[in-house]
Amino acid sequence: MLSGFFREAAAAMGNCCSDVTDGKAAVGGSPYNPDAPGPNDAVDVFLKSRGYHGLFSQIELSLSASNLRDMDMFSKSDPMAVIYTKGNDGSLQEIGRTEIVLNSLNPQWITKHTVTYHFEMVQMLLFRVYDVDRKLHGPQVKTLKLDEQQFLGEATCTLSEIVTKPNWLLTMDLVDVIESTNTSRPKNKGKLNVHAEEVFVSKTTTELTFRCSDLKNMDFFSKSDTFLVISKCVEGGTTIPVYKTEVLKNNLNPIWKPFLLYTSQVGSKDTPLSIECFNYNSNGNHNPLGKVQKSLAELEKLSSSGQGVHMFPSLEKDNQKKILKSQLFVDKFSERVQHTFLDYLAGGCELNFMVAVDFTNSNGNPRQPDSLHYIDHSGRPNAYQKAILEIGEVLHFYDYDKKFPLWGFGARPSDGPVSHCFNLNGSSVNSEVEGIEGIMTAYRQALFNVSLAGPTIFGPVIKAAGLRAGQALAANEKKYFVLLIITDGVISDLQETKDALVKASDLPLSILIIGVGGADFTEMEILDADKGESLQSSTGRLASRDIVQFVPFRDVIQGGEVSVAQSLLAELPSQFLTYMRNRDILP
Repeated sequence: MLSGFFREAAAAMGNCCSDVTDGKAAVGGSPYNPDAPGPNDAVDVFLKSRGYHGLFSQIELSLSASNLRDMDMFSKSDPMAVIYTKGNDGSLQEIGRTEIVLNSLNPQWITKHTVTYHFEMVQMLLFRVYDVDRKLHGPQVKTLKLDEQQFLGEATCTLSEIVTKPNWLLTMDLVDVIESTNTSRPKNKGKLNVHAEEVFVSKTTTELTFRCSDLKNMDFFSKSDTFLVISKCVEGGTTIPVYKTEVLKNNLNPIWKPFLLYTSQVGSKDTPLSIECFNYNSNGNHNPLGKVQKSLAELEKLSSSGQGVHMFPSLEKDNQKKILKSQLFVDKFSERVQHTFLDYLAGGCELNFMVAVDFTNSNGNPRQPDSLHYIDHSGRPNAYQKAILEIGEVLHFYDYDKKFPLWGFGARPSDGPVSHCFNLNGSSVNSEVEGIEGIMTAYRQALFNVSLAGPTIFGPVIKAAGLRAGQALAANEKKYFVLLIITDGVISDLQETKDALVKASDLPLSILIIGVGGADFTEMEILDADKGESLQSSTGRLASRDIVQFVPFRDVIQGGEVSVAQSLLAELPSQFLTYMRNRDILP
């Protein structure tokens, strides 16, 4: 999913190794951790060090307009468009300007502008159209003073609205500045069309399987623990790491798991790659066992021949002409097109948003100000409301009917028995509510209609979400489901929850968990495979993929660098893509 962004990353990385012994510290100064779950940690560290979190793609915007107001007496308007990003505080930052189209009320501007799409953020865009004074056509458009031009109208939208439209084309009415913030019906000042395209170098990927033979043994009481680092070679002899395999312990003839490389990741099929083998040491001082330099084109020939290539010593002080007994083999070389998250959205796939809220006793009496469920009459949202608003604000764009299943757990609804999955809207047959406001309304009303109880049990709501995902899968619908669970305590049914999650890992479903309040959530992190081992059911079955992301609300608020939505939704696109690719589902 690095798309066109990878070119910037690769160019900026430069010499990505630190001065740690053997030069094996990843980009950003963090040492390689071959046991970490992420395959491209070196690249991830670099991008995150530059402020990029989650999924990001370059989106190119093309603009056109129709039926603009004619502001000139003896000819038609000469329109130019200006694009801005709009911050949460209303501040504007100009992205760029189109060229001026002479004498036209239906301009099709040629100039394109590129913005970075972040799935986990709501990105507001503002478009303003001006009729440029003909006397000012000489200067470059970027030097024009906008307050000296005639304003024709403006339109506002989010980037998410554009990429979820069929064909990525959004048509909006142009309005006056005052009307754009008014709920009354604006006067017709023409229409603005915004078309988006994802910018990428190449979606071609290569699947590779490497193995080695006769590696040198570096350990006294066992055999070497081996892993590979694949780096691209750039001008000046610098190498940039692009992939690291897992560690295979006690193995001098390892066969590593297959992995994927984007062609754009390495430059081209003819770009030299350094493939270096190491013996893993927990102190970070990994012993080099040898290396090979080959391009993708040369690796393809190796795979076809079935032959290996002898490795050379890694360190410069060793004789580089010396050939080692150790050999590298390419057991698999396969090229294919790797579709992106945005490809699936463009193909009509939607994300269905679901919410489950914790109503256990530990939240405190909702009528008391110290309760996590307390509704402040000043309008300030509590932690549950903040979590719903932040996540819902992002995800509702991708749910086409805006009907969201909403459940509660750990309470007695309407003086009945304790339930660990009940419809929060009060209906006995339908759990759906209309829009984010529908969630907020049903939540507020439920506080007066349920009696808080306990314990904290996740299993039933996960099963309810899995049932919906399973039904959509059976009907061959283009849907992927996202369940948001907001809780104030550690679960009491850990094994039942693990069983439900392992089963759900085969479904088009991801689960986001937010911990609110001051509880110790250490045990909750067991559910997030990023922070522990793969989940295992009571029957010994392992989860087929990671579907859980957990964050404590207080940690994100105190950190202040990223929003709850950013920290929680960053992994969702990769979980989505893993599901689609595991099942060979095309956009």
